Amino acid sequence: MRLILVRHAEAGPGQPDAQRSLTPDGREAARALAAQLAEERPNAVLSSPLLRAQETAAPIAEVAGVPLEIDERLAPGATVDDVRKVVAGRGETVVVVAHQPDCGEIALALTGRQVRFPPGGSFVIEL
Repeated sequence: MRLILVRHAEAGPGQPDAQRSLTPDGREAARALAAQLAEERPNAVLSSPLLRAQETAAPIAEVAGVPLEIDERLAPGATVDDVRKVVAGRGETVVVVAHQPDCGEIALALTGRQVRFPPGGSFVIEL
């Protein structure tokens, strides 16, 4: 299985935190990432329930032609075990949109490598 781990794109400030939306640059970055990931042909696109993650994941799901699936286990604080459970049985290539520092910690746990996740950053992991 190929896991494509994505940190949500740039979000603006605001309260409550769960409702922070992407900035115009963040929206553009999400569209560009969607175009790039289309070549990967994801079977599923899963997102944290926070708005900024959903707004990052939506264009990826749209370009892939799959429904966007929201999973509470991908909210801030998600662990490698959460991700393993979320992606199980979802197909050959799965995109997961989550948060930092979670993405970095999950990538480290799965690969043994420190991975930098800027806003809108992604990393492919073969499981």
